[in-house]
Amino acid sequence: MACKLAAVTESLRERKKAATRRHLAEVATRLFVERGFEAVTIAEVAEAADVSVKTVYNYFGAKEDLVLPEGQASADRLAAFVRDRTPGESAARAVLRNLRAELSRRDRTVGLTLGYGRFMRMVRESPTLLARFDRVGTDMREALAAELAAATGASPDDLVTRLVAAQIAWVQERMFAEIADRTARDEPPGDIAAAMHDLLDVMESLLGDRVLDYATREPE
Repeated sequence: MACKLAAVTESLRERKKAATRRHLAEVATRLFVERGFEAVTIAEVAEAADVSVKTVYNYFGAKEDLVLPEGQASADRLAAFVRDRTPGESAARAVLRNLRAELSRRDRTVGLTLGYGRFMRMVRESPTLLARFDRVGTDMREALAAELAAATGASPDDLVTRLVAAQIAWVQERMFAEIADRTARDEPPGDIAAAMHDLLDVMESLLGDRVLDYATREPE
């Protein structure tokens, strides 16, 4: 009984922490969009969210972390797609499948929500955020290369593995860049999603068989 109560208490605590994190990110993003990322301080975010500055830093280690969407910010994002690929599925096809699923859901992770255009304009006006997004992209490619090496038994520094990782990551990077361009022009999310499905088809056709079949999981 005590264990069950502890589990419920822990679940409630985690939900409360998640809600607080969402609240802080939403308040901060609203201020950043209204006034520009560089112009808003953490103290102003804390005041608008009715919390202390310490509370903000308890949830976000840096000001930029308040902006980065959780699904995009994780360096493990592409590696996780590959790690969870189905039997008979390759690394590239697993990534393509997940990207298409996110587009079909019009997932927030890929920016297919109303108002995202203003958000992207704010990001593009901030050198700090652009540099952070670049670092996240580099970290994703490195994590993906490490996952591919583990899946194939190759050395982490294997040139072919790193080239395959770069090409798979390019697919996502190009899709995100195109979404950013279109949302900045305030195109409807549904139209963007349809265009991105077509873009993924084109990019898949440009990848060679060696990339498309790389690190195929053995059937069970």
